[in-house]
Amino acid sequence: MRKIKIIIFIAIVSLVFLSFARRPIDQQKKISREQIHRFERQEVTVEDFDTEGYILDIGGGGEGVIGQLKGQQVIAIDISKRELEEAPPGPLKIVMDARDMKFIDESFNTVTVFFTFMYINSSDHQKVLEEAFRVLIPGGRVLIWDGIFPERIDDKKDVAVFPLKVKLPGKEITTGYGVRWPEKEQGVAHYMDLAKNVGFEVISHREKDQWFFLELKKR
Repeated sequence: MRKIKIIIFIAIVSLVFLSFARRPIDQQKKISREQIHRFERQEVTVEDFDTEGYILDIGGGGEGVIGQLKGQQVIAIDISKRELEEAPPGPLKIVMDARDMKFIDESFNTVTVFFTFMYINSSDHQKVLEEAFRVLIPGGRVLIWDGIFPERIDDKKDVAVFPLKVKLPGKEITTGYGVRWPEKEQGVAHYMDLAKNVGFEVISHREKDQWFFLELKKR
């Protein structure tokens, strides 16, 4: 039993370090076992969706979930070149900061953000939404999937691990993400408030266990 627990712990720590690779190097810090809070495995269903033109996928490196779903219709941007190199083929991959995108106004019908906001400092969330608003055509949509962070009770456990089973049409992806736990509670209401400030209309949202889905529309 002890050996099994050690193997599980090594796997969790490895998962956290791999996830932290999405962060700038100067933000990466060593972690210890005592810092980690592991949520139960989350089952995230990503249904196919209809859209015309290109899809801008923010944080589309790594597993490239949206790229696996929509293929060559996707333009995937990520701040990490390595994450884009590791993503499956299909999308056009561009190294780019979502806070300062280089696309001209009204370039996309759809913007997707799959478990990426958790890696972006909360103080920058509105800026990313403003950029998404700018590059969307009128009536364009933003689709967001992300983790729900409750209020942190144990100050020592400042790293949250989200193991995921992502269900796509005809395919399942087993993965997980580890990030620094935000200082404040952070869930769908946080993004809805910011989106309304930017000028988006909230079309739909749902929460399940420790994740949420949010659909926004550019007025």
